[in-house]
Amino acid sequence: MDLAESARASGVETSAGGSVAIEAQNVTKIFGSGADEVRALDSVSVTIRENEFFTLLGPSGCGKTTLLRLIAGFEHPTGGQILLEGQSIGHLPPYERRVNTVFQNYALFPHMTVAENISFGLEMLGKPRSEIAATVDDMLRLVKMEALAARRTDQISGGQQQRVALARALAPHPQVLLLDEPLSALDYKLRKEMQIELKRLQNETGITFVFVTHDQEEALTMSDRVAVMNEGQVLQVGPPHEIYNHPGERFVADFIGDTNFLKADVLSANGQEATLRLASGAEIDATLPEGLSAAGQVTIAVRPERAVLCSDKNAALLRGELQNIVYFGTDTHYHLTLPDGEVFTARVQNTRSRQAPYELGAEVGIAIEPEAIQVLRD
Repeated sequence: MDLAESARASGVETSAGGSVAIEAQNVTKIFGSGADEVRALDSVSVTIRENEFFTLLGPSGCGKTTLLRLIAGFEHPTGGQILLEGQSIGHLPPYERRVNTVFQNYALFPHMTVAENISFGLEMLGKPRSEIAATVDDMLRLVKMEALAARRTDQISGGQQQRVALARALAPHPQVLLLDEPLSALDYKLRKEMQIELKRLQNETGITFVFVTHDQEEALTMSDRVAVMNEGQVLQVGPPHEIYNHPGERFVADFIGDTNFLKADVLSANGQEATLRLASGAEIDATLPEGLSAAGQVTIAVRPERAVLCSDKNAALLRGELQNIVYFGTDTHYHLTLPDGEVFTARVQNTRSRQAPYELGAEVGIAIEPEAIQVLRD
């Protein structure tokens, strides 16, 4: 029985909208006490579905690895609880949880062969030799390492070691696989290849993957959903396109991708629908995020690729003086200074027939479609 069949046999729905695999309920984790107290997690609640590639994304120190370690059982929450398929697992030691972890340094046994590393956990569980042999063969095929089964792990490359670590973690058929920045030690090209491999493995096995990274591109590329974290809290959870195109918080918009921030005054509001006035004097209609006051000044975000430069300054929403042009191969970045002194970037995709029509120092218009404007909570 392969891993996907094993997941189905357990009676668990494996669709992205199906049953819950992991749930954190108001989880708090405090290290130290008194003046040395550090609140690594502050009442975090998040739900991770079965057969989902779920990513915890945030800067160093935001609490993402702490949450992963709580799920694994390497740490215990100060408050709240962790549920696995609806059952609290706070009292269970790591080896009694059907959860496996792939660490950043892989933690392989260098004196053992690839096959021996994969079989080690199964042997510790007391599995029959015939079952161990069959599972090791399955794992070697899954990670495409059949030809290196007899090679010691200190004699293979970093990318190959990463595959072995994945195979070893997958061999016991865990319900959830935790991955703590497993690609960080790889070079850029290999890292991109392994991103595709990880997503393939997750699709083929039907196992829930919980992936920790600070790399926004990695998160957007691989995930079904992303939880953006900062200072021990989950700020926003959603599919990559939603997180990128509709950030609710300024931190989320700033952390993921390049963003232009503009100030605007609320002129009027009807519920969450509002009319705003930009510093340029232009008025726009926009939707306020839930919980944001419909008065005073707000911050709006505009992605650089959603801005279009134009010669007609009067018809454009904004205008600016072109300060710098940076060619990136696939696109060109135009850096402008607005009349109020704010810096604005427009990104234009390059084509064979398109040449940069503007010169440094020129004043140009900046057209922005209404749906490209996102009002943020500060």
